Amino acid sequence: MKLSEYIINDIKPLNRNSKISDLQMMFNQLTYSHIPIENDDHMYLGCFSETDAHCFESDKPLSEFSHAFEDFFVRNTTLWLDVLEAFARNSANIMPVLDEKNKYLGYYELNDIISLFGDSPFFTAPGGILVIEKGINDYSFSEISQIVESNNGKILGAFVSRIKNDVVQITIKIGNVGLSSVIQTFRRYSYSIVSGHEEDSYTESLKERSDYLNKYLNI
Repeated sequence: MKLSEYIINDIKPLNRNSKISDLQMMFNQLTYSHIPIENDDHMYLGCFSETDAHCFESDKPLSEFSHAFEDFFVRNTTLWLDVLEAFARNSANIMPVLDEKNKYLGYYELNDIISLFGDSPFFTAPGGILVIEKGINDYSFSEISQIVESNNGKILGAFVSRIKNDVVQITIKIGNVGLSSVIQTFRRYSYSIVSGHEEDSYTESLKERSDYLNKYLNI
C-alpha cells in the first residue's frame, strides 16, 4: 500500500480570517496537537498548536497571530520513515501533506505511520536481534552487511539506536542464521557486542512497546 493512501482530508484547514474561538472549538472536539491554516486562495500557511490557541484572545482573527504559525509539512512523495521523523521533530500527532505545487492534500495521523513500523519485517519476520557498538569514525554499514552476509545471514533491518561519547550503537535484525558465528565475526572486526537474542523475544518486546504507544495515543 502506498503511503499516500493514508492521507486523510476529513478536517479542512481553517481560514486565516477565522477567529481564535473557532480554533479553540475545534481543539475541544478533536485530539490533534495542531490544526492546519490556509489563506483565501486555499494555500497552506502553517499549523496552529493547541497550546497557542488557548493563549490568545478568542475574538481575534488567526491572522493577527501569524507569528505563531508553525510551518511544517511533508510531501505526498516523502518516505514513511522521513514522515515519522517529521512528527518527532515537530512534536505533533498530525502532519499536513502537500504536493509539489504546495497544494494542501490532507494530513497523516501519527498512529497510522507508527503502525507501518509495527508491520515492517523488522517486527514480523523471524530472526535474531544483535546490538553492537563501535567508534563513530570506525564503523560502516557496508562492513556490517558484509559481516552478516559472509555468515549466510540476511539483514532484515538495521538502525543507529544510540550515539554517545563518539561511540555508535547499532541494532540489527538478522534472519536465516544463528547469531553465534555472526557475533564471533563482529568481534574479530573489533565491534563490541552489547546484546544478542537468538529468539524473537526482543522483537516482541519492541512490538509490545509500539502497540502500547498506539494505545496511549488513542486515549
